[in-house]
Amino acid sequence: MGSAIPEVPVVTGELEQVTDALCYHGEGPVWSPEWGGLRWVDMLAGDVLTLRADGSVDRLHVGDVAAFVRPRTGGGWVVATERGLARADEADGIPTPWFDLWDDPSVRMNEGGVDGLGRLWAGTMGYDRVPGSARLFRVDPAGCVAVVLPDVTISNGIDLAPDGRLAYYDDTPTGRTDVFDVVDGELVNRRPFVTHDVGHPDGLTVDSAGNVWVALNGAGRVRCFSPAGEVLAEVAVPVRLTTACTFGGDDLRDLYVTTSRENLDDPEPEAGALFRVRVSVPGQPVRPFAG
Repeated sequence: MGSAIPEVPVVTGELEQVTDALCYHGEGPVWSPEWGGLRWVDMLAGDVLTLRADGSVDRLHVGDVAAFVRPRTGGGWVVATERGLARADEADGIPTPWFDLWDDPSVRMNEGGVDGLGRLWAGTMGYDRVPGSARLFRVDPAGCVAVVLPDVTISNGIDLAPDGRLAYYDDTPTGRTDVFDVVDGELVNRRPFVTHDVGHPDGLTVDSAGNVWVALNGAGRVRCFSPAGEVLAEVAVPVRLTTACTFGGDDLRDLYVTTSRENLDDPEPEAGALFRVRVSVPGQPVRPFAG
């Protein structure tokens, strides 16, 4: 019989810089066997990046913005573009436009995810970051769109607890990570989970024990919180703008962290690089989009 998965994570290795500083605004890392490893975005360049086994990086331009990516249940992948979605039918296929969710040029896609029913969560933000100008949308496999959260400013990381009963979410300017109950596929009973004392909550991911890892943009770190909101671990990154994190590797114990040099007058030499560190508690497998 295999050993039980530990619940309290420990950082077991040294932080490793995986790539050169090749992104202006790296974001949205996702590990999927469908595309053979890690994929992430250089968001404002409109490029999707894929890390190959030999350490090389493939770059694919998909539009003015590439906000986030997810594999699809039937194969291929989906990418959020500036105001819409595009899909490819094969892991290394070229995505073609599916549809736009809105036509307001002042608002663009930002971070997203997939819920427990295979529906896509697509979060937005205004270019001018006007409070309340953004939304969190839900897109079902047929392309039907619903507004899950109105009155958002910068919709960022969103992920589910392993049992699917809780969802964690960052609207960055609030300075909090919030938690919802998930009831019949709906997000209800929103409440504060953690109020952060450093940085700005950006991307997040939940591991297989239900701990929540939050990238704290501006603070150069990723913090791990227990389901009770206690700080369990911290990863310091030599880049102020830590944007997002995910788990990868064959055992899902590699924590990948994306970084940015967006709007920095004096960026660190490593700003825009991808980093990786080993941890003791594995992540959850990616949830594919059913559309």
